[in-house]
Amino acid sequence: MPSPVIAAAIRDIPDFPKPGIVFKDITPVLRSPQLFREVIQTMAERWRGNGLDAVAAVDARGFIVGGALAYELGVGFIPVRKSGKLPWEVVSETYELEYGSSAIEMHADAVRPGQSVLVVDDLLATGGTAKAACNLIERCGAKVAGIEFIIELCFLNGRAGLGRYSVNSLVQVK
Repeated sequence: MPSPVIAAAIRDIPDFPKPGIVFKDITPVLRSPQLFREVIQTMAERWRGNGLDAVAAVDARGFIVGGALAYELGVGFIPVRKSGKLPWEVVSETYELEYGSSAIEMHADAVRPGQSVLVVDDLLATGGTAKAACNLIERCGAKVAGIEFIIELCFLNGRAGLGRYSVNSLVQVK
């Protein structure tokens, strides 16, 4: 279990990106070598030796954690990007946000059927982005082994929409 220091280092930024939203800023955690290492090591320990083939991380803050985690586990890294950012043939998934809709994409050849993939992002809010990433991976024939987050906003109940997956978060905000 991570130290309470990780939770204490996460900075709240009120009214960003719009009024009424409290943004959870993980950059203080990332700038601390000890805390960043603790995040990666805690996540890695849950998955080490579990037969993962890749870590898929969601644009953009998820890339920071996902890339380091893939390296630590010795597996491939799959970028799941906002629409229009990947240069090759893509598969796309549209999903609902609290304030509209969006789409994410990954390369159509990013996974092979039967591969085991861990999905990583920085924050679980409503779960729409993570669910869309899981849908992309499964549409390409791979299996979602689980989902990892640094922060979970429990009051938004995003975990409910991810019920069939193993979901872990390091910091829960009630």
